[in-house]
Amino acid sequence: MTPPRSTGSRVALRALALVVGLLSAAVAPAGAVAPGPVTSLTCAGKGVDPHAQVRYRTETLIHAPLRTVWRLQTDVERWPSWQPSVTTAERLGRGPLRAGSAFRWSTPVPPNPATPATELEITSTVGQLRHHSCVRWTGPAVGEGLRIDGVHVGTFTATGDGVRVRTEETHSGAQVDANVPVASELLRGSLEAWLRDLKAAAEARG
Repeated sequence: MTPPRSTGSRVALRALALVVGLLSAAVAPAGAVAPGPVTSLTCAGKGVDPHAQVRYRTETLIHAPLRTVWRLQTDVERWPSWQPSVTTAERLGRGPLRAGSAFRWSTPVPPNPATPATELEITSTVGQLRHHSCVRWTGPAVGEGLRIDGVHVGTFTATGDGVRVRTEETHSGAQVDANVPVASELLRGSLEAWLRDLKAAAEARG
């Protein structure tokens, strides 16, 4: 559901991912690893879309307290302060993020071979959440000539060195299903960029 780094092409890439901030150049963050086992991540027994053709899973170790990492991830309205490709973010309700909470966020998409320039708006609804442990949300990302239905799962595990953050996401829709290899590579870059930004922000706070 992450600010573009320095070029319009990165904005375009990162704008397509639901979790986070969306489609970005695929550069692995420090501490990130390749996708883990085939078994999907879950939160309260629920995982990503098992039928989606486009999916990616990755993880990173963040050297910061669990409370810091969790606060950054769940304080949705402050995402733009540490994710360059998230231009707006708002809660559609009050109180702490919890099951049933919804939020809307946006990111620009410059013109590219698949779609014209547009503002991608994502409306995410939390399905499952366990405090300091995991969160799962779903929802559509919609722009001119583009729609992606995504499912995002993130887990947070305290370790002796910090917090192991794992994330997995699936995308479905006519545009991404039309070219699964390209869409999968773009999703990979997006999730790795999301974790890179989360790691940098959390470790800067100590």
